[in-house]
Amino acid sequence: MSNVVELKATARERVGKGAARATRRAGLIPAVIYGNKQSPTAIAIDRKELTRLLGTGHFLTTLFAIDVDGTKTRVLPRDVQFDPVRDFPVHVDFLRLGEHTRLDVAVPVHFINEEASPGIKRGGVLNIVRHEVELSCLADMIPDHLVADLTGLDIGDSLHISAISLPEGVTPTITDRDFTVATVAAPAGLKSEEAEEGDEAEIEGEAEGDEEDED
Repeated sequence: MSNVVELKATARERVGKGAARATRRAGLIPAVIYGNKQSPTAIAIDRKELTRLLGTGHFLTTLFAIDVDGTKTRVLPRDVQFDPVRDFPVHVDFLRLGEHTRLDVAVPVHFINEEASPGIKRGGVLNIVRHEVELSCLADMIPDHLVADLTGLDIGDSLHISAISLPEGVTPTITDRDFTVATVAAPAGLKSEEAEEGDEAEIEGEAEGDEEDED
């Protein structure tokens, strides 16, 4: 489950494009905390620290306790906006969390035991349909990731969400079907051979048909 990470921030007295640019020039990134039936709070966080956190790969599923002048607010990042040209963060939205806040959150899937998949050992290709799965859960119960075990999967087999263990109280947001997370596909060479065999069988069938017509 997600641990709560403390993050220092400063209050922003001014908002707007001009104020946001000034904040960035000072080496800070403007952000806002909203939700839980309270007024939005404008803050600024250190650019280097934010860049480090983004580099962890699970920033959007990490619970934070944002400390502004000694007052801590428990939040979850909901959106990070990036500069379209230079690709650095320019703004972050944080959702303020209540005691029993339930969320929909995308959680990454980690695939294990490829060596125990007969299909992959025979040259099959792991086709990942969903790199992330959207889950519904309490804020304190967000998994860091889901584990998809490929043991026993052969060429043509599919791994569905029902094959992945979920923590108690955590459910997929898609509930009307047992959706596919990954498949083991035939290698390109095998597909070509099967196609050729199919073509040869079709030609043979046509030839036999012609012979029967001649009789």
